[in-house]
Amino acid sequence: MNDKPILRYNANERSNHWLVAILFILAGLSGLALFHPALFWLSHLFGGGPWTRILHPFLGLAMFVFFLGLVVRFWRANFISGNDRLWLRRIDRVMRNEEQGVPSIGKYNPGQKLLFWTLLLCMLVLLFSGVVIWRAWFSQYFGIGSIRLATLLHALAAFVLVLSVIVHIYAGIWIKGSASAMLHGRVSRAWAKKHHELWYREVTREDPPDSQISKKG
Repeated sequence: MNDKPILRYNANERSNHWLVAILFILAGLSGLALFHPALFWLSHLFGGGPWTRILHPFLGLAMFVFFLGLVVRFWRANFISGNDRLWLRRIDRVMRNEEQGVPSIGKYNPGQKLLFWTLLLCMLVLLFSGVVIWRAWFSQYFGIGSIRLATLLHALAAFVLVLSVIVHIYAGIWIKGSASAMLHGRVSRAWAKKHHELWYREVTREDPPDSQISKKG
C-alpha cells in the first residue's frame, strides 16, 4: 500500500498565503490605530501617527495584490457544486464528525469555498472604498457624501474580513492536519481521503470502491 504523503500546496502557494497573512496583520493593526482614538497607541508599531497613515493604504494595496495571486491559483477549485449544497444541508453531521450520509467533496469543502468568496468580496470593497478615502492621492476627487459612505463600507468590510479570518484560523486548528498542510505542503493519504475524498481520488487516480468491484466483475 502506498503511504507516501500527497502534495496539497507547493512552496509558491504556501509563501503567497503567509505573505498575505503577514500583510493582513500589519494592515489590520495600522487600520485599528486609525479607527478609534483608544487604539491609537498601535500607531507606535509603525513609527507614529503620520507614518501609520502613510503605510496603511500601501499595506492594504499589497495585501490585495498578493491575495489576487491566491485567487488566480484557487478560484477554479472554489465553485459550489451539487455535492457542496448537500454537504451544507447536512452540516450538523459534519460538526459531529459523522461520515454517514455526508457526500464526498473536492479539494475544498463548502465552508472553505464560502469563506474564499467572502474574503474576495471584502477585499474588493476594501480596495475601492480605500481608494475613495485615500487622502494623499484620490479623496479630493470625491464629494464628502461619497467619502463618508466609503469610510463606512471600509469599516464594515474590514470587520467582516477580520471575523472571516478568525473563522479560518479556528477551522484550521479544529480540523487536525489542515494547518500543517499550509506549513509543510503535504497531507497524509488517510487525511485526504477522510476530508476531501473526491480530490484524493483525483490526485491518486484511485477509483471509488463500487467502480473497483465492477471492474473485478
